[in-house]
Amino acid sequence: MERVGSIEEVRQAVLAARREGKRIALVPTMGALHAGHLSLVDAACKRADYVVVSIFVNPTQFGPGEDFAAYPRDLERDFDLLRSEGADLVFTPSVDAMYAADAQVTVAPGPLGDVFEGEIRPGHFSGVCTVVAKLFGIVQPDLAFFGEKDFQQLAIVKRMVCDLDLPVRIVACPIVRVPDGLALSSRNVYLSAGERHAATVLYRALRTAETLALGGETDAALLAEAMRACIAEEPLATLDYAAVIDPATLRTLDVLAGPARALVAVRLGETRLIDNMPLSTGA
Repeated sequence: MERVGSIEEVRQAVLAARREGKRIALVPTMGALHAGHLSLVDAACKRADYVVVSIFVNPTQFGPGEDFAAYPRDLERDFDLLRSEGADLVFTPSVDAMYAADAQVTVAPGPLGDVFEGEIRPGHFSGVCTVVAKLFGIVQPDLAFFGEKDFQQLAIVKRMVCDLDLPVRIVACPIVRVPDGLALSSRNVYLSAGERHAATVLYRALRTAETLALGGETDAALLAEAMRACIAEEPLATLDYAAVIDPATLRTLDVLAGPARALVAVRLGETRLIDNMPLSTGA
């Protein structure tokens, strides 16, 4: 496994692999890797011949007062995990390498970036789209792997690839959970013992909506209200939103008549967690 920090080194390594007829995959990460990230790498290794993993804590997707400086970083542990998982190249650029001092052009996420996370974190998805577009331009992968836990991000990246005619296929990978249902996240390390126990309320809320939908309930507003009521029962949790949406448009649904996704975002102390789950009606 190679470790490189410069854009030119990545391009040369990928070019050499492509000359050998290898299919290139990219797994973009911000490090602090866990089993969810490794599931993306595993999926990439099964679908491609040469797997690039980027580790870059992207400053442009953090807003004022957010946790950019405190975001967990442990490169040596990440390298060991990726070596064991079978990654071929790890790209760890500096901020200066990714953003010139006089950089001016950014990528706007469009209307999908105005709701939910975009409303609460203004500018977040512009930062995501810009860095992902840059990584696509640097690595030029055939496939790029993203987890479904950041569902809005996944939808926006898919839309960006479609609208900008980028020659990469986005592969969505399922959420990885611990036995009590909590979705794996690098930010879980921030939780105190009490907050960690309370964090299972996200999964319980989603399962509540899933159970109602499978039981034949099609009123999306009722499903969202059931999630809000579930979260309200946890005194350590503060709700940001709970919604049932169309997974393609991210619009709030009135009635479940096709594919749907339940979304929740909750604050536990200083930590903010998001989660989601597909819904289908049993009617």
